[in-house]
Formats: sequence, C-alpha cells, structure tokens
Amino acid sequence: MVTNSADIAWVLTSTALVMLMTPALAFFYGGLVRRKNLVSTLVQCIAIFAVVSLVWFFWGYSLVFGPSVGGVIGNLSLAGLNGITINQVNSTYASGIPEILFFAFQLKFAAITPALIIGACAERIRFKSLLIFVILWSTFIYSPIAHWMWNTNGWLHVLGAWDFAGGIVVHVAAGLSALAAALIVGRRKGCVYWKDQMKALDRKDAGVPAMGTEFKPTNIPYVILGAGLLWFGWFGFNGGSALAADSIAVSAVVATNLAAAAAAVSWMVLDWVIKGKPSAIGISVGAVCGMAAVTAAAGYVNFTAAVIIGLAAGIISNLVANWRAGRSKIDDTLDVFACHGIGGIIGAVSVGLFATAAVNPAVKGLFYGNPAQLGIQVLAVAVVSAFAFVGSYLLLRLVDVFSPLRVSPKEEDEGLDLSQHGEEAYNLD
Repeated sequence: MVTNSADIAWVLTSTALVMLMTPALAFFYGGLVRRKNLVSTLVQCIAIFAVVSLVWFFWGYSLVFGPSVGGVIGNLSLAGLNGITINQVNSTYASGIPEILFFAFQLKFAAITPALIIGACAERIRFKSLLIFVILWSTFIYSPIAHWMWNTNGWLHVLGAWDFAGGIVVHVAAGLSALAAALIVGRRKGCVYWKDQMKALDRKDAGVPAMGTEFKPTNIPYVILGAGLLWFGWFGFNGGSALAADSIAVSAVVATNLAAAAAAVSWMVLDWVIKGKPSAIGISVGAVCGMAAVTAAAGYVNFTAAVIIGLAAGIISNLVANWRAGRSKIDDTLDVFACHGIGGIIGAVSVGLFATAAVNPAVKGLFYGNPAQLGIQVLAVAVVSAFAFVGSYLLLRLVDVFSPLRVSPKEEDEGLDLSQHGEEAYNLD
C-alpha cells in the first residue's frame, strides 16, 4: 500500500508536538508545587515518559492494537514490534502512514496519561513506588481501556462508543485514577480539612493553618509557560488524531483552540465574580480544562459546539475544584480529577450530544438525529470511570504492600527533591 507524504509529515509533526506536552506538563505541575518539590515533580514526568516508552515497545502496543482476544485485550503477537517493518502500513488504523509512525504517535498518548496522575499525589509519593505503579497501571489499566475504545475489535468500539483523541482513554482514565491515588496516598502534612479549620477559627487557634496557606505555588511563570506549551502541543494531540493531513485534522485543531479559549475565559470570569480577582493560575488551568474537555469530541463537532464545551468545562471544573478544596477531605494536590476527569467526562458526553456528520460522517449525536449515541457515550464513561478508579485503587494498595507509597514524615518535611533525588531546584549559595 502506498503511503501519503503529506500524512506522514503531519503525523510526524503531531508526534513531536505530543511529546512536547510531557515536559510542558512537568513545568505546569512543577510551578504549582512548593519549591522543595519542584525537581521531583519535573523529573517524575520525564522518568514516566522514559519508562512507558519501553513498556509500549515491549508489550503495550501489542496489548492495545494487536489482534483482539474477546474484545478485551490484544495478544502479544506484536510485542517488541515483532514483524513490523519500517515501510509496513496497517490500513485498519492509518492507511497513509507507516505503522511504525502510528506506533510512535500512540506511544506519546500512553506516556503522558500516567504522568497526569502524579498531580493528585504530588509532594508525598515515593519515587520507586511511583515507577512500579506506572508500569502496572500502563499494563493493566491503560492498555485494556485503550483496547476497548480504539482497537477496531474492542468491545466498546464495537458497541459504537467514540473517542476522537483520548477524552475517555486519557483524561477520564487519568482523572479517576488520580482520585484513587489522592485517597490512598492521603493528605499532605498540614493540609487541614475545612471543618477542622472552622473549629480552629472558632477557638481562635492560631496554631492551625488556614487551608492552602502553606502550599503556595513556587513559580507561577512556570505554570503559565507549561499551559502555553500544552496549548501548543494539543494541536498535535487532537489534530494528529485524524491520522491524516485532511479537513478533519484542520477542524480538530480549530475546535481545540476555541474550546481552550472559552474555558480560560469562563474560569477567569467565574474567579473574578467569586473571588474578586482573575488569577493567572486560574486562567492557565481553565485553558487546560477546555482542551481536556474537547479532546473526545474535537474531530466530531462543529465550532459552536466546541465553544459550548469549553465554556461548560471552565465553569464546572472550577466549581468542582473549589468544592474539593473547600468542602472535602480529598487532597488532590493539583486538581487532576476536576481538570482532567470532569473535563474528559464533559467531552465524552458531548460527543453524544453534538457530533455531526457535517464534520465527520462516522458519528452523529442527539442533536443531529441519533439519541442512542448519548446513551452509548454515557455507558463508556461509566465503565471506564469504574474500571480506572477501582483498578487503580487496588494496584496502589498492592504496590504499597511491597514498596510503601508515601515518604516518611521527615522526608516529606525535607522535600522530595532532597529526600528522593539529593538535588535542589535552586542553589542559593
């Protein structure tokens, strides 16, 4: 089969753009943590990228895109890229590019997804335990979910569930897994539950810190830089998922930009109304929420729908994040669930509402004459959410038995930069 040079060029570019998103995420997350944990947060993202690259090569790709075993998981016939030559094309997934390029593009998704999770347990998780969990999670959580949704014989795909670029596979899976991680690893030292804080204020107990006063971001410019680079990379994340240099890729890129902009603005306005000032962090986080939300729908919806998705994501994710911080016992450090979990759910359900054949003839939603699609999308979200949360919860419990997840109180006070890596972000001498 003859490949298409334009398709190869676009998907190669998109592969590089998606790779950039991992260091972008590192800076986005790194700027949000305290100075003593900056290096550890940055290096966790890079180490995860390296480890998952090998997992994807040795068995991950085969588990996801290899011949299906009952629609549940792929076999190992493609392990280590067995039998795949550099010129071979897999017409099932991308007829215009070599399969090895399809492998490389999908690798970047597999690598960034577990990196998203670390934001929920930042500043207190042991590095060795994290890497063990990532290997297990990539194998037993990500691979089955990606197979169900993206393998042509995966059971959710056969049922008719659609996920253009990973709203379900990446964001819902990571968001619900992050929630499990936050619960298992527990709250950071000094993170005071709001009822305890109110009691302390009633007692005028100055020894109990107000929520958040100890946890100021170390570098807001890093947050803005990370968000900007994520925005840039997301054009490859969503646009590249067309796997061709065509009109669907163009539509996905424009939809991505509009959703990011709408969410940044809606988060900013809500902060302005509620808190009196529009924060730089809020605008940055809002943009990321919008991109997470539109990911599932980017290649299926028109531009008005993309704006609606972004506006909804900015508002709903903001409200969930504020509820989590102010009214729950959950210390999801960087609000991974509110941003990626809620955003992914909004986008996946939006496919069932707004998908139109005018953009992509593959699928139509409720507002375009196919109400059944909404039910299928909700089912896919429910199944993946439950599987990711319960599976991650059990894996974390298992890892904790053999390699404690949490650093000691002394190591947490010292900071993970020194206790885990023996390095500091800034040498002030």
